[in-house]
Amino acid sequence: DLSSFHARTGGGLINGAHTRSIRELDADICESDRAMKPVLVVGAGFAGAVYARELAEAGVPVVVIDRRPSVGGNAHDCTNTDGLLIHKYGPHLFHTNMAKVVAWVSRFCELDEYRHRVQALLPNGKFVPLPVNITTVSEVYGRTFASTVELDAFMATVRIEFDEPRNAAEYLYSQIGKSLTDLFFRPYTRKMWNEELEDVHPSVVRRLQIRTDEQDLYFPNDKYQFLPRGGYTALFQSIFDHPNIVLSLNTGFSRELERDFDQVFNSMPIDEYFEFSLGELPYRSIRFHHRQEIGDAPKIAVTNFTDEGPFTRETTWNALPGNQASGRLAITKEEPCDYRDNNLERYYPVRTADNRHVALYHRYKELADRDPKMAFIGRCGTYQYLDMDQVINQSLQNVRIWLSNTTKSRFHSL
Repeated sequence: DLSSFHARTGGGLINGAHTRSIRELDADICESDRAMKPVLVVGAGFAGAVYARELAEAGVPVVVIDRRPSVGGNAHDCTNTDGLLIHKYGPHLFHTNMAKVVAWVSRFCELDEYRHRVQALLPNGKFVPLPVNITTVSEVYGRTFASTVELDAFMATVRIEFDEPRNAAEYLYSQIGKSLTDLFFRPYTRKMWNEELEDVHPSVVRRLQIRTDEQDLYFPNDKYQFLPRGGYTALFQSIFDHPNIVLSLNTGFSRELERDFDQVFNSMPIDEYFEFSLGELPYRSIRFHHRQEIGDAPKIAVTNFTDEGPFTRETTWNALPGNQASGRLAITKEEPCDYRDNNLERYYPVRTADNRHVALYHRYKELADRDPKMAFIGRCGTYQYLDMDQVINQSLQNVRIWLSNTTKSRFHSL
């Protein structure tokens, strides 16, 4: 029952405004068919939140657990001593072209428009827009281009053509040539992925839009760009606030929990679930270095570094909406590392040009597919490098398919 579940996990129950206590829930279950068990959702990030809310609204009782003490997964944010809102696990900027995703999120919070820009610090101390645009090329090559036509003609002389780029280096060479690639992407890739560009899958760098005009937005082609007013933590608290959801933080997953539930949607690393029986799936992590200093916030929140040092970028949180722009600045610098060197904090699945890690994931997925009551979800569960909008869209599609194929009467109502 839920009382014994809670006792075994040692978790901290977080009740929403309408959620009943464990004792009350347990009393209801005692009066009902014990075969009718709720659904377990492992992980309180975006994937788990979408599954939990959609199931709850369909009348399915849900227990959500997370081994962290907070909701939101890697999107979790909090205020510092100066009242500034800080994204604990690095900047999370919402951008998408999917209106249905925006409509779903906006049910739970107000949205503040925010169009993200990034600057890169060059070895000469100057700052240029990133991704590469006409201003960037002009500064790097020390020449002026009168039009995009003139820049296109110049870029044609430095590009190296590949019919089918096999890796990130070939893709970037085909777009911006060797000099710009080696300046902006090669040192960053070594730090971020611990790989050479030749060993990285081209999809990793295709995420960045290369421009030949003056457009300096980081996501120029995304119609919707925003931050949740009040922060991501408040957004997640609103999503989980439903009478059919019980949320237990500081609660790790263990196999013995499976007997308490008819279905598990699991966002934990799939290789960890199978005790690494086929080998480990690699992840990159980030060490965050925080500092405070007096000054005025830059107009651009994020700066990428082009040097060979250990840091990839820094964020000045004062430059984001809702934070004061002057006084004491809150700055976070990021140092990538292997997840095993950072308390097993997994942030980014590693995608290599030969897809060897993806092949290992599919072997794990074959094992998972043998158990119809266990479904892996989210970035770690599916070993995919997904943006927030992609996680929400994928989760909405899959949970609704599951609901359409499942008889709700199987599940005991809270």
